[in-house]
Amino acid sequence: MAELHDLTALEQGAAIAAGEVSSAELVEHYLERIAARDDVGAFVTVTADQARERARSAGPGAGPLSGVPTAVKDLNATAGVRTTFGSAAYDDFVPEVSDGVVLAMEAAGLVSLGKTATPEFGSPCYTEPDGRPPSVTPWDRTRTAGGSSGGAAAAVAAGLVPLAQGSDGGGSIRIPASCCGLVGLKPSRGRVSGSPMYGDPVGLATAGPIARTVRDAAAMLDVLAVRRPGDPYFAPPEPGTFLAAAEREPGRLRIARFVEPVITDATVDPEVRRAWEDASLLLESLGHEVEDVPVPLGRDAVPFFEVCWSVLTALSPAPPGREQLLRPLTRWLGDRGRALSAPEFGLAIGAVRRHAAAALEQLAAYDAVLTPTLAVPPVPVGALRDDEHPERDFEAQKAFTPWTSAWNVTGMPAVSLPLHQTPDGLPVGVMLAARPAEDALLLSLAAQVEAAAPWHDRRPPGW
Repeated sequence: MAELHDLTALEQGAAIAAGEVSSAELVEHYLERIAARDDVGAFVTVTADQARERARSAGPGAGPLSGVPTAVKDLNATAGVRTTFGSAAYDDFVPEVSDGVVLAMEAAGLVSLGKTATPEFGSPCYTEPDGRPPSVTPWDRTRTAGGSSGGAAAAVAAGLVPLAQGSDGGGSIRIPASCCGLVGLKPSRGRVSGSPMYGDPVGLATAGPIARTVRDAAAMLDVLAVRRPGDPYFAPPEPGTFLAAAEREPGRLRIARFVEPVITDATVDPEVRRAWEDASLLLESLGHEVEDVPVPLGRDAVPFFEVCWSVLTALSPAPPGREQLLRPLTRWLGDRGRALSAPEFGLAIGAVRRHAAAALEQLAAYDAVLTPTLAVPPVPVGALRDDEHPERDFEAQKAFTPWTSAWNVTGMPAVSLPLHQTPDGLPVGVMLAARPAEDALLLSLAAQVEAAAPWHDRRPPGW
């Protein structure tokens, strides 16, 4: 007989609606698992009392995920709950208001069990916050869970919650999804509101779902895809639900593919290339036309992206008097950002948008794009981090994830799917992207791929 945590999030929601289990029972089940099994660095704060209180009033009616346990990334302000942004400089910060993502999850009846680990201000692609255990993949607890949504991915992969919210400004949902053998979806620019802070003036970052199945991810996107009146840009509303999109066939599609790294001369691991080739063959077997294309985003776009990334880091300062608590990488990036003039920043934004436009024009004839997610399988903890030489740290990150940020630049939706494992059992994700605002088509295609090569029954050690 299946344990509660073996059920998908949608199966748990259906069981609540049918009266077969209560939200309170699920909450207690997962709280017990967190207490006994969080050896993966998933949670920084567990909100057991708040979760129990919400579970008592949760139930059917608010949507298919109503009453289902989840978690919130520690970058998202949550009223009355310590929110550290992954930084020792904010170790005692408690927001008075929740952001739009948290409010949307609460309105859908989801029950958060706490805050998941993230690196400082969500900047690195590994999750090793100072003073706390690193987030690791449960497939090999000596290796990184990725970042910046590393705690969220570790929690889902270890069965501590059925699905979780992440955020992605350069790959921060898809990277940990690949490391942890999960589905990680970065929605289109403007699909999910950045209310009320709107802290990303470039438009790189968005919230999105991390789940074990495409259908669960689609249902979570239905929750998150809320338009707020003050949003500076927005994707057109989906006529139906994203869950419905994941339950229909995509039709015959034209799919571009490339494997050459976008942002640096990274070495592509043979297992990664094999995963990409196998995915190509799978897509062809499903009736799609797969074509090789040149890399659509030139290397000359990288310096402009780095300008934007540095300024975004500089926009997250430490509270006065606590600057010494920031990590070396954060200080280095912040110093780079502060050294730039306003015209230099403005010119970089314009250049990034022109490069994005050129890439979108090149890919306009294609319904989807196939690349690897990461250049190598999940690396050992500490392999990327270099506090003594943050510039080397930054270059190592670029070599680890040389494709994901391309779709943040273009605003395209992109999903990492856990299609491959190495001979020693490490997960390897493969990434599909679609035209801007075509999240529904991307989910239809991803669900078709999952049905042809299912992964849900894979279980990491300690499950």
